[in-house]
Amino acid sequence: MHVQEQSGPGDTRFFVSAGPFDAAELARCAGAELRGSDAALDGAARFSGIAPLQSAGAGQVSFLDNRRYLPLLEKTGAGAVIVAPAFVDKVPAHAIALVSKTPYLAWARVASRFYPAPPVDPGIHPTAIVGDGAVVDPSAAIGAFSVIGARVRIGAGVCIGTHVTVGDGVEIGARSRIGSHVCLSHALLGERVTLLPGVRIGQEGFGFAVGPDGFETVPQLGRVILEDGVEVGANSTIDRGSIRDTLIGAGSRLDNLVQIGHNARLGRCCIVVSQAGISGSTELGDFVTVAAQAGLIGHIKIGDKARIGAQCGVMSDVEAGADVIGSPAMPFREFFRNVAFLRRLAKKPAQDRGREKDD
Repeated sequence: MHVQEQSGPGDTRFFVSAGPFDAAELARCAGAELRGSDAALDGAARFSGIAPLQSAGAGQVSFLDNRRYLPLLEKTGAGAVIVAPAFVDKVPAHAIALVSKTPYLAWARVASRFYPAPPVDPGIHPTAIVGDGAVVDPSAAIGAFSVIGARVRIGAGVCIGTHVTVGDGVEIGARSRIGSHVCLSHALLGERVTLLPGVRIGQEGFGFAVGPDGFETVPQLGRVILEDGVEVGANSTIDRGSIRDTLIGAGSRLDNLVQIGHNARLGRCCIVVSQAGISGSTELGDFVTVAAQAGLIGHIKIGDKARIGAQCGVMSDVEAGADVIGSPAMPFREFFRNVAFLRRLAKKPAQDRGREKDD
């Protein structure tokens, strides 16, 4: 099957576009300043969508956040472009400039204006099962074949997808969105929490004692707390605590395929990228970034605003604001000095390497 690439995002089979909007409305939405030639501003059209610089037309909005794409900006057919102040003079005369010191943030706001989250269609699907004592707000939606346990509380505007399992006693705050095939137990969710398909929250943590005849499971008696605005990517897992709660701080974002062990605690607005794993009882401060495939052992502390590099093996505490990479983890500069030294050493003749060793 041959599928022709479309000029911009938002295939109407999958996405519903709002608008059109005029430039003034988009500027207010983005927190941007309107600039442009008199002709461009006087003839300002209403904009019907968004598109990349290279394919945008007169009725579409685009953006630039990287100077390497300046040639595309100068040739764009977009009717409006979101740019940083430094690039205003590169916007073609026919286009309006939406000037922002944070162009990517402005772009996110404009894109969300054209493509807001789908509205919740309230109601409980006939195939869903709701347990005794469960309280479901009338404005919430429960999808097909979902199972809601006893004493569950579901807040206003919550959207629960298909084939979701919500265990007994779970609470889900207002305006949260729960994707299909999510499994929730032993958890309390704040408002505006998003769980993408396949997420597992609150399962038993990896805790056992070694006895004379093998392993004996240690009861996992804690909960998972997801504070307001947390987002968890597809097929990620967060274990419940053993004797205290596992906590994900407000505004934190977990990518797909992330593992969070029991008793772990993440501060506000942390980022954990795909395939990273955080072991039990490890604590992250606020605004910590953990890059892809990094592994953190248990019972360590990561300070505020620290950054953990991709595939990093973290085996001890990391100070606030530090940047570390490698396994075992070390400061960025030290790691790259070591790499440079090994490269120089590898280029030397074998006899010289032997002489250095003898010295």
